Amino acid sequence: MSAGDGHALLEIRDLDAGHGDLQVLWGLSLDVHEGEVVALVGANGAGKSTLLGTISQLIRPRAGTIRFAGRDLTRAGSDAVVRAGIVHVPQGRRLFSGLTVMENLLQGAYQVRDRAETQRNLDRVLSIFPRLAERRTQLAGLLSGGEQQMCAIARGLMSKPRLLMIDELSLGLAPLVVDTLMKLVVQLHETGMTILLVEQDVQVALEHADRGYVLETGRICQTSTAAELLQDPRIRRAYLGV
Repeated sequence: MSAGDGHALLEIRDLDAGHGDLQVLWGLSLDVHEGEVVALVGANGAGKSTLLGTISQLIRPRAGTIRFAGRDLTRAGSDAVVRAGIVHVPQGRRLFSGLTVMENLLQGAYQVRDRAETQRNLDRVLSIFPRLAERRTQLAGLLSGGEQQMCAIARGLMSKPRLLMIDELSLGLAPLVVDTLMKLVVQLHETGMTILLVEQDVQVALEHADRGYVLETGRICQTSTAAELLQDPRIRRAYLGV
């Protein structure tokens, strides 16, 4: 679906947010439609992680609105955001290193009360991530970086979200590992999952997205289809070293 077709699943309008006295986001507006992969790209410190934290209500917005599936989440609590269907896979994985893979995955289903549904979700997630099925009894802290990122994404999927937000999937990982992870993201997208992909690696993000937004110093400076952004001379100079 294109940006102009009907109402977006996620609608952000005129959003201001920051940390303490420091304002990071300035009048930011962004849409994500059902079934899209949208890339939010920009340099380190542009405000990408702050945006995801604000959508998740880990950071309180100072102005503007956040709507999801027609519901106003601007003043919602973080638990309400998860119940609404938004899951945030944070930068740096943030697994419980002293718990097993299985125990970490079950942490993602903490709001699911039906044990049978939790088991169905677990079976589905382990079918998507067979490597985690092999390592289900291993401590998360002993996994490789790529496996930890898989575990963080899989934990997010345990609540069956409508929107999966992934922050810096490629951070600290070798290119071959990133390639494997991006294939899994494509696989999730093919099942109908809506994904907001936040990335410093502009090439990786835009190659796997439908549309993109470019964030500079807390403001959206450009938006278009991912293919058009990849060919844009300014993007190629600023972010791709071309």
